[in-house]
Amino acid sequence: QVQLVESGGGLVQVGGSLNLSCVASGTIFRINDMAWYRQIPGNQRELVARIDRSGKVKWQDAVKDRFAISRNNARKTVFLQMNKMEPSDTGVYFCSADVAETYKDYVRERWGRGTQVTVSS
Repeated sequence: QVQLVESGGGLVQVGGSLNLSCVASGTIFRINDMAWYRQIPGNQRELVARIDRSGKVKWQDAVKDRFAISRNNARKTVFLQMNKMEPSDTGVYFCSADVAETYKDYVRERWGRGTQVTVSS
């Protein structure tokens, strides 16, 4: 069974910074893409950033100049450094990872339970 656990969320003032982490654990043969999504109440979950094993990143345009995503493949961890935060960044941030549990399996997208981020003005 694969688990993704996010940490690092909390309350921050406008212009401040937070660093989110997400660790994958369990039966894991391979992790392809890892990503961060966020969900604002009343809205659909939206992609913040996705990173592949080589470090290539796909960004949401609204954050690409303020946020940074990175990963440590050996530690099965993905990070999201959020800077110059704005009230519109408020939401629940979810980690996802495309995981194959054994060499015979196709990758499937797995999700964490999310961590709340609140930016106060």
